[in-house]
Amino acid sequence: MSKQIQYTDTSIGDFKVVADFLPSPRDLKLKHDSTKITISLSSDSVAYFKGEAKKNHMQYQKMIRQLLDEYVSHQQSINQ
Repeated sequence: MSKQIQYTDTSIGDFKVVADFLPSPRDLKLKHDSTKITISLSSDSVAYFKGEAKKNHMQYQKMIRQLLDEYVSHQQSINQ
C-alpha cells in the first residue's frame, strides 16, 4: 500500500524561484478594517503564530490577518 519515495539530484521539471516577499512575524501589525469569518487552520500553524505573537507582544489573529493582507497586496501588484 505504501509507495517507496525515490529521491534524485536531477531536475524534475521547470520551476521558478519566487523571492520571499512576506514580512517576518515581528513586522506584522493591524492596519485595515476587518470582516469576521470562521476558518479552520492546522494545529501547527496556530501554535506557530501563537508562539510568535507571544514573543512580539501581539495577538496571533492580527498576525495572521496581516500576513494574508500582505499576500493579497503582493498578488494584486504583480497581476496589474
